[in-house]
Amino acid sequence: MDIDDPKDVVRRGYDALSRHYEQSYATETKYRPWLGALQQRIPAAATVLDLGCGSGVPVARTLASAGHRVTGVDISEVQISRARQLVPEAEFRRADATAVEFPAAAFDAVVSLYALIHIPLAEQPPLLARIATWLRPGGWFLGTTGHSAWTGTDEDWLGGGVAMWWSHADAATYRDWLIGAGLTVEGEEFVPEGDGGHALFWARRPSAGD
Repeated sequence: MDIDDPKDVVRRGYDALSRHYEQSYATETKYRPWLGALQQRIPAAATVLDLGCGSGVPVARTLASAGHRVTGVDISEVQISRARQLVPEAEFRRADATAVEFPAAAFDAVVSLYALIHIPLAEQPPLLARIATWLRPGGWFLGTTGHSAWTGTDEDWLGGGVAMWWSHADAATYRDWLIGAGLTVEGEEFVPEGDGGHALFWARRPSAGD
């Protein structure tokens, strides 16, 4: 498959299969321990960015229901439209994660689950560096990345008749990129999926007392 604009492939894929995606992955149970651990690390009524928020379920919904102030960003218009309906207490923007802008130190946490892996590889380190600036000192980044390096497509994603595209480095490279962005990696784990899996990272922006 000849890919001229991989981001457009991603956008069109999620536009077409928004609901089907949710039915294919057990995100409610899979994400629950991660979101529970995050809430133990951030203040009450924290400001949180959900980067690659999809339909807002479960990340934005879980955090907003707990009283946190959530902003979600996604490239898919269908996903954002659904998120506004499903999580009306949060704010959502349809935008490219690599182009969206926020003030420095705007968030207590940035969550990005299964989104970085849909961004061209060369654009990922600069995005991680920007994420680091969006965090307040002591703020947390919770994100999934590739575990092994791969770039490719599935022309019949989830059996839904549309294409999807991914590009990711290996976990060691992501660790280096996070450190290079100025974050301290506090935890890393392997998240199995099918014959492979992803890496889950906890990283923190250092505070003055560190």
